[in-house]
Amino acid sequence: MASTDKSVRQSVSLPSRVARRVKALAKTEKTSASRVLVDLIEAGLASKEAERERFFALANRLIESPEPAEREELKKELARMTFGS
Repeated sequence: MASTDKSVRQSVSLPSRVARRVKALAKTEKTSASRVLVDLIEAGLASKEAERERFFALANRLIESPEPAEREELKKELARMTFGS
């Protein structure tokens, strides 16, 4: 069964540097700037979701790990993901 996504018109202000890069991408891909923006947004959303899934996978490993050394490494990795470097 095909899903029909209804398009919603959305107005967004972009910094001129970003707008130039979007237009350049559109030109090289022979598509519209709108299509490039949609693709970039979808890729960003997918990346955020993958990051979220990785976080929860690490959290589950932390909960299930009986080894103190592994637990410490998992804690450090989760801290890096949460607070940065």
